[in-house]
Amino acid sequence: MRYLPKSPTDREAMLKAIGARSIHELFEPIPAQYRLKRDLNVPRQMAESEIMDWFDQCSRENGDEYSIFLGAGAYYHYRPVIIDSLISRGEFLTAYTPYQPEVSQGTLQSIFEFQTMISELTGMEVANASMYDGSTASTEAVLMATRLTGRRSVTVARSLHPEYREVLATYAWHQGIRLSTASFGENGRINLKEFDKSLTPDTACILIQSPNFLGTIEDVAAVADIAHKHGALLVVAIAEAVSLGIVEPPRQADIIAMEAQSFGVPLGFGGPYCGVIATREQYVRQMPGRLVGQTTDRKGKRGFVLTLATREQHIRREKATSNICTNQALVALMANIFMTVYGKVGLKELAKQNLAKTAYAASKFGKHARMLFASAPRFNEFVVETKEDPYAINHRLLGHKIVGGFPLKKFLPELGNAALWCCTEMTSRTAIDTAAGVLRESEATEPARETAEVAR
Repeated sequence: MRYLPKSPTDREAMLKAIGARSIHELFEPIPAQYRLKRDLNVPRQMAESEIMDWFDQCSRENGDEYSIFLGAGAYYHYRPVIIDSLISRGEFLTAYTPYQPEVSQGTLQSIFEFQTMISELTGMEVANASMYDGSTASTEAVLMATRLTGRRSVTVARSLHPEYREVLATYAWHQGIRLSTASFGENGRINLKEFDKSLTPDTACILIQSPNFLGTIEDVAAVADIAHKHGALLVVAIAEAVSLGIVEPPRQADIIAMEAQSFGVPLGFGGPYCGVIATREQYVRQMPGRLVGQTTDRKGKRGFVLTLATREQHIRREKATSNICTNQALVALMANIFMTVYGKVGLKELAKQNLAKTAYAASKFGKHARMLFASAPRFNEFVVETKEDPYAINHRLLGHKIVGGFPLKKFLPELGNAALWCCTEMTSRTAIDTAAGVLRESEATEPARETAEVAR
């Protein structure tokens, strides 16, 4: 009765009030061929206690007890318990888009604080708080660059997250924006010479990711010099926000598009996540989403206002910079609390833990398999090439309660049996040693398998 609170007596009274003798008579205006004449093929109803047991069982099957080496744009970090305690408060949980800013002071303040911390973290002058995720933030940043420059061509690094590239390609097709791709070199970084030659007088911007999809950190300053030499803007996507705890922010960029999922947002089967755009103040009027400002009222008390809202619901539709931006304040609040709890020192220490565990894993794995792009700086991801198919290796790792690396052949088939591995503060030394042992066994037995295949 929790979700269907009307009793049979209540339903009879309601039918009588509208002049219907039964439920069947109520639905008679619907043609018979469209009415279901059988029971729904769904499991029987369960009591709330049974539902809780069922979810608990599912959570165990989903890997709560597993060590996770998956990254590739969605990262398994520890979430301080205070996050759920605070976002569950009614003032935050039930708040909607602040269409009436004067009565949304708490929501506006949290957005303002989020913007401030993101600006400090990225080295940019202004940041918004309204993007869905990293992929849409990257695409909106590109559209922003085309409006700023009046150009209609974009160069995209192939080391950008493939799903980000897919989202951008969909938008570009309908916007009439031409996309070209710059490949990556043997060190996993963008090929600067090829990149320089690919730019034209119509290039609006260059979109790169750092750390990129291969885990390596791009030479942002060098890329920025080439972009600006051609009059283009530089857009840098950041998929792993924790990297900013130790990696120099890409201050040379004109626009930064970031996924803040690592900041206390659960993996949640792929969302909802938290996208961000940060940029220079001179470009703010072409930034999509919302911008909250701080002011004082007539009595000198601090207050918050919705300074900029470039959505079609607020301004003339043809002047809108985006029609997909939502408030996302609750998810941004998770990141807000995360950054507040860790602080500058804590975030740096967290990043160091990620870096140290990745260095240890890379050294262990490198004894048994080939490390790709090993000469380039990296954060918490690295690429390992094996003789055996990584899907088969991952299948055996599951027997050890380990979720292995991300096989790259789906998006980068030229890399063969390569997989992207990730270590965070949640990765234990025991799990690393166990995974390295499985790799050792795989590489030791693979030649025998190849010989057997040839014999057959």
